[in-house]
Amino acid sequence: MGEETSHILSVLVENEAGVLSQVSRLFSRRGFNIESLAVGTTDDVNVSRMTIVVKGTDRMAEQISKQLGKLQPVISVIRLPREDAVSRELMLVKVEAQTSQKRDDIIRIVNVFRANVIDMARNSMTIEVSASSAKSEAMLSLLKEHGIIELVRTGVVAVERGSSSIYDYRREREEFDLGKI
Repeated sequence: MGEETSHILSVLVENEAGVLSQVSRLFSRRGFNIESLAVGTTDDVNVSRMTIVVKGTDRMAEQISKQLGKLQPVISVIRLPREDAVSRELMLVKVEAQTSQKRDDIIRIVNVFRANVIDMARNSMTIEVSASSAKSEAMLSLLKEHGIIELVRTGVVAVERGSSSIYDYRREREEFDLGKI
């Protein structure tokens, strides 16, 4: 059947109400679970970019990519192999820091991971991490020893390495009048 791995899908969509709902329904109907989802506008206010991380086989990722491409508001879909992508996620972690020794230990961890302390209270610290998912996980495992009070993460955002971009695929479709696949 194939080995399940995480796949990054980069999707350009028309920036209009209901698009996120259409995309999530597609995943739900197919029985696919979204591990991570980040959506934001691009340099064109009429276009948003979705970065979707889904776990499954290569065949499943190809199938869902084709299905996404058929949706009316979808402009372009590409699968980004992890080795060809630069990806980051933002994580905010509030940890217990009741003593100066604990605060010093946490600050050392923060410095090693090039993170930032963005809030400090008498008994806690809030840390901001912008890193790959693997680096975020590594830092999180060290911070757990200190007691996590609260944790929030954005979804993964990713772009293709080098000078290629999702817009190249969009232009290709327009140039050859490929329309919706």
